[in-house]
Amino acid sequence: MQSHGLDSSWDRKLSRGPITPDVTIDLHGLTLDAAHARLTASIAQALAMGARVMLLIAGKPRPHDEHDQRGNRRGVIRAKLLDWLAHSPHAGQIAAVRPAQPRHGGAGAVYIVLRKGR
Repeated sequence: MQSHGLDSSWDRKLSRGPITPDVTIDLHGLTLDAAHARLTASIAQALAMGARVMLLIAGKPRPHDEHDQRGNRRGVIRAKLLDWLAHSPHAGQIAAVRPAQPRHGGAGAVYIVLRKGR
């Protein structure tokens, strides 16, 4: 996760404080292309709404068993997430990406903090 972009009060709120996401998106069950498209469109919509915190549910990264027929497909959206965000047309509007609190999905989700509109 990114370690810059926020002051310490934001980091405290995100890690253990009372945070309420403005927007929640769930990428479970989508193909990589569909998940990428939904993520990009959702960030654009959140920015247009003036949202500051997005909750993105992508699933937990999981080690896979070589005998599991789903094997190499497990956790691929989560594995691509930071690359997608870094190369997004909205990358300059993303202040930080942080792990979600357990009540919002814990290891299976992240908060995307968007910069204030100017």
